Amino acid sequence: MGLLVLGAAYLVFQPTPAPLPTVSSVDLQRYAGKWYEISLIPNRFEKGCHCTTAEYVPKEDYVEVRNSCRKGSANGKLDGAVGKAFPVEGSNNAKLRVQFFWPFRGDYWILDLADDYSHALVGSPDRNFLWILARKPQLDPVIYARLSQKAQELGFDVRRLVHNDQSCGER
Repeated sequence: MGLLVLGAAYLVFQPTPAPLPTVSSVDLQRYAGKWYEISLIPNRFEKGCHCTTAEYVPKEDYVEVRNSCRKGSANGKLDGAVGKAFPVEGSNNAKLRVQFFWPFRGDYWILDLADDYSHALVGSPDRNFLWILARKPQLDPVIYARLSQKAQELGFDVRRLVHNDQSCGER
């Protein structure tokens, strides 16, 4: 019983993350296409991935998400997953709920987006997931530093960011 009380107290007294601001709106037609994962806060579903890309294909009421990577190395076996991203009502498409298998969905919030849609900062409101994405396999170091700094200001632990090996080049 004591452990139950301690566990409940732990949950009650956990600090709630500050609200996470997103971009004001996203044109999903312009966001569509291939994105290269430049860096990320590691997560279990991308373990061992190299040359990771995501392709977004707008459909009538959702966006198809096609993730792919090379397992183990840049020359490793191609692996992938297809899911659906649903815009969150009232977010002007800046917040998506992504689902790769039912019933689980994850938050995909667009926190920064270049005017020309050439790079993006994407994260989750709990600050456990973060990605820096670009339309090309490499990103200008100045832009990368700005996005990393913004992520830190938003409360992400950028010390955990790791670069994704994109030595496969454009694909």
